[in-house]
Amino acid sequence: MKKILLLAAGVSFISLTSSAQFWDYSEPKRLPGTVNTETGEESIPVFSKDSSILFFVRTFDPSAVGGESDQDIWFSKREEDGSYGGCQRLTDINNKYNNAVLGLGKGGSVMYVLNSYEGKKDLVKGIAASTKKGAGWSKPEEVIIPTLDIEGDFYGFHVNEAENVIIISYAGPGTLGQEDLYVSTKEGAGWSAPIHMGNTLNTSGFEISPFLSKTQDTLYFSSNGHGGQGDADIFYSVIQGSWSSWSKPTNLGSKINSPKFDAYFSHSGNMIYWSSNRESERSDIYTAMVIFPPALVATCSATDATKYEGSDGSIVATIEGGVPPYSYSWSNGVADKDLINIMKGEYSLIVTDSRGKSITTSCIVNEPAPLELPVITAATYKNIEFMHYFDYNKNKLSVDKGTLKKFVKSVEVQLKAGRPNITINVYSSASKVPTKTYETNEKLTQIRAENMKYDLSTYFESKDDFKGKVNVVVVSAIVDGPDYVEDAQSVKKYRPYQFVGLKTE
Repeated sequence: MKKILLLAAGVSFISLTSSAQFWDYSEPKRLPGTVNTETGEESIPVFSKDSSILFFVRTFDPSAVGGESDQDIWFSKREEDGSYGGCQRLTDINNKYNNAVLGLGKGGSVMYVLNSYEGKKDLVKGIAASTKKGAGWSKPEEVIIPTLDIEGDFYGFHVNEAENVIIISYAGPGTLGQEDLYVSTKEGAGWSAPIHMGNTLNTSGFEISPFLSKTQDTLYFSSNGHGGQGDADIFYSVIQGSWSSWSKPTNLGSKINSPKFDAYFSHSGNMIYWSSNRESERSDIYTAMVIFPPALVATCSATDATKYEGSDGSIVATIEGGVPPYSYSWSNGVADKDLINIMKGEYSLIVTDSRGKSITTSCIVNEPAPLELPVITAATYKNIEFMHYFDYNKNKLSVDKGTLKKFVKSVEVQLKAGRPNITINVYSSASKVPTKTYETNEKLTQIRAENMKYDLSTYFESKDDFKGKVNVVVVSAIVDGPDYVEDAQSVKKYRPYQFVGLKTE
């Protein structure tokens, strides 16, 4: 089976659409229509750019130009139901030697074919090009690839759609096994000498029937040297920066590959095609539909903080579609899926799936409004209280911001209303979570108390209307709360013991 397929093989494909590593496929089936026959062998599917015409090779047809063992080029037009029928020989190109369409370029006006047109079989083993002439084709002319010297019967080619890369399968210089993959690139009006594509792709077995994606980053090929399902399997590999550097080949899997011979992968539209003898001794052309993953969608829902300047808000993200696993990147630096113990603010999330596709979503966490302090009159000199809970190692507040500002304004209101003087008692606390910044927690709580005393005293002494009327006293500076058990992340456990409180009298 291998020999029959490879004799069809000075093969070159044109990448018809942008290819990549496909996510999944429908169940394979023999190509519908009249392309496949019971007695013949069909292989090497090549499509016109719009997939309306299929060119293929048929072998073991008694009516072939060169006899039953000869390979002829046939073509078929797509029917309305998607099948291919009404098969005809390509009379302008077929002769008594093995013939094969190797690809179409320049919008379908150039056809690459197996070079067998110099009057002697295998005079120059390589490829040739024919141009469209009305309803027919011109006599093919050889495509010169410097230093290319092919011995034996087994070799293959791939010309990309842009016609600036030729990939060759043959036993060339430095070949590791039966046939290796080489590459030649366009240089002006000609081509470079082939170079070996590296030991990651090539093995001690054979690597044949290359097909390069339109983006020139993914190579499909068939091999019996990378393991797999059977005689030859179809693999793909991704370029790693140069034509001789590729990722480890990945098998297309048991849905595409069989225990027998699978080769000559082609991609047209949302369909893939290949040759296989999985159901008989002779190959047929099979097809499957490419199944793309559902679109990646990310949403989130927020739970607000329960108090003003609280830190018990949360956000839950919901991810759908794409290809798991996902990675997460929040605007506050968190790499988990959800956020907990967060304060008021807007948080954005970037979700990336295993293919590298990304999407962004965002949520806003709100908080209750601050409590409004009552207006104090001279007749009701009520004592005023204030409490603030610090984050870890924090020790200072501003008299110009937040609830401390409201406390200060309330003191001013009472003084303006006629209260002669006010004493502000300061109560400070630190938890038992160790602090390296301040050496000891006793020092931290003392700093909190002294900072508050200094800021309040300085503020009121700077105001002519209040100078000498406000006395700030540190009543206590303690260390309190549960013993630390190596769980500094337990914010709710330790935060109630990290505060500064104020009370007037």
